[in-house]
Amino acid sequence: MSGRTDRDGTTPLYVAAVHGDAATVRLLLAAGARPDTESRGAGSEGTPLCAAACWGHTEAVRELLAHGADPDLREDHGTGRTPLEWADTGPHPETAGVLVAAGAGPRTVE
Repeated sequence: MSGRTDRDGTTPLYVAAVHGDAATVRLLLAAGARPDTESRGAGSEGTPLCAAACWGHTEAVRELLAHGADPDLREDHGTGRTPLEWADTGPHPETAGVLVAAGAGPRTVE
């Protein structure tokens, strides 16, 4: 159930991450949602970690990383930005710091 999408292809984990709802992120991950599964909904495509990093939702980023999210995984099936690139673009230095501490890098957007 936790890995299902809505009609548009949006995953619940992506929605929770983009809104910074760390408690729901934790709940979905505990229920078996995979942290690196891309959402494919119109206007809600990408990885949960990129979504959380883009908006500087540091606690959601921490939850995703604690559950095995790849800090270097590019969205758009490997052709898009990394979570760190999104955090740096924000700019969200605290979120970027959490990603770097988790092994993300190198930085390409300053």
